[in-house]
Amino acid sequence: MADIGKINTLKVIKLTDFGAYLDGNDLGEILLPNRYMPEGCKEADEVDVFIYFDSNDRLIATTETPKGLLDEFVSLKVLQVNQMGAFLDWGLSKDLLVPYNQQHHKMVVGKYYLVKIYKDMHTDRLAASSKLDKYLDIWPANFEIGERVDLIISDKTDLGFKAIINNRNWGLLYDNEIFQPLRVGKNIQGYIKNIRPDGRVDLTLTRSGIGKVNDFAPAFIAYLQDNDGFSAINDKSSPELIQQTFGVSKKTFKSTVGNLFKHGRVSIEAEGIRFISNPQPKAKPTATKSTSTAATKKTSKSPYPSKGKQSSPKRSNK
Repeated sequence: MADIGKINTLKVIKLTDFGAYLDGNDLGEILLPNRYMPEGCKEADEVDVFIYFDSNDRLIATTETPKGLLDEFVSLKVLQVNQMGAFLDWGLSKDLLVPYNQQHHKMVVGKYYLVKIYKDMHTDRLAASSKLDKYLDIWPANFEIGERVDLIISDKTDLGFKAIINNRNWGLLYDNEIFQPLRVGKNIQGYIKNIRPDGRVDLTLTRSGIGKVNDFAPAFIAYLQDNDGFSAINDKSSPELIQQTFGVSKKTFKSTVGNLFKHGRVSIEAEGIRFISNPQPKAKPTATKSTSTAATKKTSKSPYPSKGKQSSPKRSNK
């Protein structure tokens, strides 16, 4: 069955002067206009298309990919506001409507807003809403501390950034733990830092302990490789420079470099840190001659009495 608001693979059932008709199953025949038809398209071909209602409320197919699909959260720019609501640029010829009753705050032309794309239950038309709370779970989140999650960055607050966790729950990233630029609508991976007694979730963008080191190590090696195998930034550099360059704290940087040095992946020089492309395995210690001889003597010693000549007892002269 073809789904409105989704990417579908549909079969061409006939060609006309103004486009191709696709088999939409329960939705009937759906027009794919000429301007969207793949080159050489013919009957019985299968085409990947997005289905929606055009400006004339006709069900239409397009090979263009919108910036967001049905049920997705996405940040979109307002192009126009009129008596119907705000119209967002979502990459198609028809803009996406946010009715006034679906606006959390009154929308302004030129600004970006995080919205949820939904389908009107009465008309099947696609629209968007910035009232995100009603689409997220109000029950306490069922996460484990340290669990890796998918985040969508939302509004800036006095404490940091709100973020949507796995498309289900709200969480919070604190300003003093953010070492990279964030913007509304950005998709990024993070970790569960804490779940408060009221069920609210604190987030972090980096794992704690050795996990944090393991996350940064590949990025630092890539940096070295992109810079002729050398970094002038080292453990003597300022925390601000390290955060600005790598997006991690100085503590994480030093731990990562120390771990790479321990495994022979880098050498630490006076001028900086150098990448070792082919680390040589450490040689196993060989036993010295004296140690080997001592070990041989020790192992050859029998636990039983010697069978050699024994002294006979002295006779007593009476």
